[in-house]
Amino acid sequence: MSRRRASIKEVRGEVALFRRRALAGFVLILLGLAAVCVRYVYLQVLHHDEFVARSDQNRVKPRAIPPARGLIYDRNGVLLADNVPAFRLEVTPEQVPDMDAMLHELGAVVPISDEDITAFKKQVKQSRRFEGVPLKLKLTEDEIGRFAVNRWRFPGVDVVPYLTRRYPLGAQMAHVIGYVSRIDADDLDRMDEDEEASYKGTTHIGRIGIERYYEKLLHGQPGYELVEVNADGRTQAVLDTTPPTPGKNIYLSIDVRLQKAAEEAMNGRAGAAIAIDPRNGQVLAFASEPSFDPNLFVNGISSADYKALTTAPDKPLYNRGLRGVYPPGSTVKPFLALGGLAMGIRRPSDTVLSTGEFCIPGQSRCYRDDKRGGDGTVNLQRAIEKSTNTYFYRLALDMGIDRLADWMGRFGFGQKTGIDLVGEVEGILPSREWKATRSKAGWYPGETIIAGIGQGYWAVTPLQLAHATATFAGRGVPYKPHFLLDTQDGVDSPRVPQAFPPTGPSLIRKPADWDAVDQGMIAVINGEGTGKGLGKGFPYVIAGKSGTAERFSRTTNAYNENKNTAYLATRHRALFIAYTPAEDPRIAVAVVLEAGAWGAKDSGPIARKILDQWVVDEGGQRPTDLSPADVVTSDALPEAAPASEGTAPASAASAPASPDDNVEDQGQ
Repeated sequence: MSRRRASIKEVRGEVALFRRRALAGFVLILLGLAAVCVRYVYLQVLHHDEFVARSDQNRVKPRAIPPARGLIYDRNGVLLADNVPAFRLEVTPEQVPDMDAMLHELGAVVPISDEDITAFKKQVKQSRRFEGVPLKLKLTEDEIGRFAVNRWRFPGVDVVPYLTRRYPLGAQMAHVIGYVSRIDADDLDRMDEDEEASYKGTTHIGRIGIERYYEKLLHGQPGYELVEVNADGRTQAVLDTTPPTPGKNIYLSIDVRLQKAAEEAMNGRAGAAIAIDPRNGQVLAFASEPSFDPNLFVNGISSADYKALTTAPDKPLYNRGLRGVYPPGSTVKPFLALGGLAMGIRRPSDTVLSTGEFCIPGQSRCYRDDKRGGDGTVNLQRAIEKSTNTYFYRLALDMGIDRLADWMGRFGFGQKTGIDLVGEVEGILPSREWKATRSKAGWYPGETIIAGIGQGYWAVTPLQLAHATATFAGRGVPYKPHFLLDTQDGVDSPRVPQAFPPTGPSLIRKPADWDAVDQGMIAVINGEGTGKGLGKGFPYVIAGKSGTAERFSRTTNAYNENKNTAYLATRHRALFIAYTPAEDPRIAVAVVLEAGAWGAKDSGPIARKILDQWVVDEGGQRPTDLSPADVVTSDALPEAAPASEGTAPASAASAPASPDDNVEDQGQ
């Protein structure tokens, strides 16, 4: 009886328990439905736009469209830097599960160099995983075909068309135009966020030359397109496009015809030749020899080619016009003579007796003149014409090193010219301050004397020498030398001239001072000077000055008796400056050879050939070509009497003389 009652009570309890559980379950279901509804409202109503965008990101991908790089032309519209279509392998990292395995397998299909892989991995670390990263540039047709057959094996890898840089003239303009090369991780590290965004989709950046200096003008701004992709990430359709803004085309002041004439005249000899329009500072020619082919660098230079360039004894990668420094020798004499007139230290008619040597009062050590026995009594014009060292020894001593350095600095020596190229060096302008930073010894009179003939501590770049010559030829009005002439937004747009006003007032206060020095430089070529014969057959009057910086031992004081040996041709720096027409200059030229017997004999004909081409470019007839027999410079004329010897303080040691310049490294 008790068991039955317990059983009945248990059933009733179970029913009650079931009802309670059912009620609780029903409440939980209601709460779950409510939660689902709330979540639905949250997703579909409150955050509808956000989740639609996220969904679209799985289907729609943004893709950067790189801008077309601006073209580069010479002043006459000759194309110097072009864009040509090419194809590259591009990898999207997020779609590649095992990068190393993929690269190994891909290398069996398309050859990939170690340099390509290294550059690729560095850039992957700097980029977003959903962005494409270039792996191999400039694929051949055979490589494109082999990859197309195996495309299914490499998800996330695509062949992408792009524009690559080409330099039609090759080595002819390499040191001016420079080149572009692949953007690497170091480039990305240097960029801020805005700059990095402007290079999305871009594979190349300017490295040297005009390509680097005017990178912002040439690069442009990227565009974007929204593309619909399938599950494999392959593009199905383009939904929207924002076109890129191409870079500006730029026109340089360079004349390719003049550039070619300069390089052919140098004939591979190491040095530089630069021509500038003194009326505005436009660089008409800028030849640095030897040169190199910039096309090698565009899509990644091979290790063998790079080693060949960097180990070549003639250093073809070295921009001698911009970075080479050389003693200017007698080419500084016209500028120094002008300084003497401007300071009132000399008058054009003042004379100096040249006996073959110059001695500092109170010292037994004497400094040799240009030739044995000297040039006799010379005034300013005759001193420039004959390159009489004695005149400039005395002038430098009277001027003093402080005024000398200040005056020559006004012509741009010892400082950067500000040309629109990266990497220019300052050179050395001898001064008391310059020496004080390097030596505790004071400044010696002997150092002032040799500074007066462009030797000793002097070190100038060919560009500085050309700039100073152009400043003088322009009657003292200084212009910053520059390459940029015009810009253009597109091939159908007009060219926009770029203004480069003078950087200051004329350095010459009295026109008569300029005329006096000008007459001396005219006599160098058209009189009995060191450049006699260089003006033969030329339609205009040429003014110029030669310079020969010798590299002899400082332990001897003997004149050289054999001036035409091959030995001398490897021991001297040969320099020449010139401008024409002498009465109204329109072109100024400076030529520097690292190895040459004499300035007028070796560098003078190069300057003449540049001027010959300039006449043709200006619409004139080609002047009569010079033969070696025509160039009867006084560089190699026989000397007469021996020079006296003496002793000198350690600060003013001497070296043998030439008929143009005579000492180097004195006072060092």
